[in-house]
Amino acid sequence: MDIFKQQIEIIKNSNYKFNNPNEFEKMFYTPKIKKEILITIDDAFISFYQEAWPYLKKNKIPFILFVSTEPIGKRGYMTWDQIREVEYEDFAFIGHHSHTHDYLINETNNQFILDIEKANKIFLKELGYIPILFSYPFGEYSKFMRNYVSENFKFAFGQHSGVIDLNKDRFELPRFPINEKYGELKRFKSIINYFPLEYKKIFPEEKYLSQENNPPKFEVKFFKEQKNLDKINCYSNEGNKWEKSKTNFSNYTLTIKFREPFVPRRGRINCSLNDNGKWRWFGIQFPIKEN
Repeated sequence: MDIFKQQIEIIKNSNYKFNNPNEFEKMFYTPKIKKEILITIDDAFISFYQEAWPYLKKNKIPFILFVSTEPIGKRGYMTWDQIREVEYEDFAFIGHHSHTHDYLINETNNQFILDIEKANKIFLKELGYIPILFSYPFGEYSKFMRNYVSENFKFAFGQHSGVIDLNKDRFELPRFPINEKYGELKRFKSIINYFPLEYKKIFPEEKYLSQENNPPKFEVKFFKEQKNLDKINCYSNEGNKWEKSKTNFSNYTLTIKFREPFVPRRGRINCSLNDNGKWRWFGIQFPIKEN
């Protein structure tokens, strides 16, 4: 909590506004606005309710709490009464985080749908509605999962790092992880000052890699209006080793030639650009099928 409070003070001292999730859709489609900070919390652990919730409530700091329905009420998790108490406040927003929070990407497409539908029934019973914002468990999704979510929710969040802008896919939105491992204040001060590294399209569309498509043919198509694109640096962890990626930039398209396949459970790419003093960033995560 001490570090969390310091992080909140850093945001306030940087003159950034906290985005109210009720306004997220409007803000997403509004170009050239001042940066806002959206706080999201996954899983509805009891520690959130006991430690962070009183502080957030006292200071009326907006956030999304992504809830997986299966563990609610069990040891270590909030109860539905506590979730309803949080949801009652107009600055708090409940999001959908599946039913089981299992590695759903390992399940069949039908099992994935059944998991979401089971959670939907519980949300309807306990809250009276199905949340419109979705968070992929572990940030993992296949093309099928992304397409299914796009037909049933308004926005969906992964766990790949980056800054949201109106060119990002609404159902593959990035988030910077801030936790015990990645919550160090020096890093935090840096990332809240990052700008989006915008792009037109990323390939492959299928993020779930198997033996047949690992490593992937990776390319990023940019807009012709963008500046300093030749200064992009990317790092990737193929072979379970973080190294500078072998990149090529031509005709507003960035390609990466990977050294070797990615290793389960996840492959990652992070790209940054110093745009005349503005640091721009995006990240990609590839769930890897285990043989």
